[in-house]
Amino acid sequence: MAVLWLQFVASAVLILLAAHFLASSADTVAERTGLGRSFIGVVMLATATSLPELATGISSIAWLDAPDLAIGDAFGSNLFNLMIIGLADIYWQNGPVLNAVSRTSVMVGALGAGLIGLAALAIFIYSETDVTADWFLSPFTILLIVGFIAAMYLIYRHSQQIQESQDAEQSPDQPAAERRTPTLSRALLIYALSAAVVVAAAVWLADVGEQIAETMHWEESFVGTQFLAISTSLPEIGTSFAALRLNAPELAITNVLGSNVFNMGIVLFFDDVAFTDGAVWSAVSTVHVISGLIAVLMTMVVIVGIMTRPRQRIRGLWTPEGATLVGAYGGASALLYLLA
Repeated sequence: MAVLWLQFVASAVLILLAAHFLASSADTVAERTGLGRSFIGVVMLATATSLPELATGISSIAWLDAPDLAIGDAFGSNLFNLMIIGLADIYWQNGPVLNAVSRTSVMVGALGAGLIGLAALAIFIYSETDVTADWFLSPFTILLIVGFIAAMYLIYRHSQQIQESQDAEQSPDQPAAERRTPTLSRALLIYALSAAVVVAAAVWLADVGEQIAETMHWEESFVGTQFLAISTSLPEIGTSFAALRLNAPELAITNVLGSNVFNMGIVLFFDDVAFTDGAVWSAVSTVHVISGLIAVLMTMVVIVGIMTRPRQRIRGLWTPEGATLVGAYGGASALLYLLA
């Protein structure tokens, strides 16, 4: 058991170290390409940090025949990612962190909430009926992947409109200040290497976490939603706080919100593909519906927080939405433990 915990700590430290280089290289790509931190946060950071959920989900279904672990990991990661925003609110010293992000984050959050709600609806409907339960791919799964593709297009278009507006407001006589940054090719190389390290270490972490859970005799649905989800979400917390240290809150917030979009659109799609006994939604616990509903509510808190400016901190510590996000995660964890 001690060896397992040492492996768990070692892989977690490796993730956090690689996360700094992942965030800094993504920030450089955003600057060099002009694509903006919002789009890069959703596409580059969210994709890289969500690959562990994808690998864990597929392996849990294909090798362990444990769909509850896979679906619980995806839904639990959503909850943990949203809680990260509450922690970021405490860490960020320049006022409420949601004051420092653009309205693009509202779109990312809304699209993520829509996909989470759709996935939760799929589980609920399949718990009540077995219609299409024997199909290789559920209609809900197809809707999720189509929704993900549409979300990526909408986020790209919106971020480009904001970038064009900012470029138009900038005076041609006052060019942006130059700062020493790596070249685009070097940033992409650092990104690729860092992403590889993060993914490999996160898969190792998830595997060790699963062994710990089995040794501790924890319930499968609770393990997936809480312990395994925290393990695979360490890349998000590492890259988000690295982005904050780089003074890039937009990158940090769109990273976690974009990860939720990826979890629902890509991870759940491949989970259903890996599940060969019909629709994966019919083989999992309805407790994940509760996880989904809580994640939707937490996302709404983030959206309202971005839309209502300015805001103040409670006793200089965090904002009402930051406290709500952390509290909601704690409450969800306790509720899911009781229901598991």
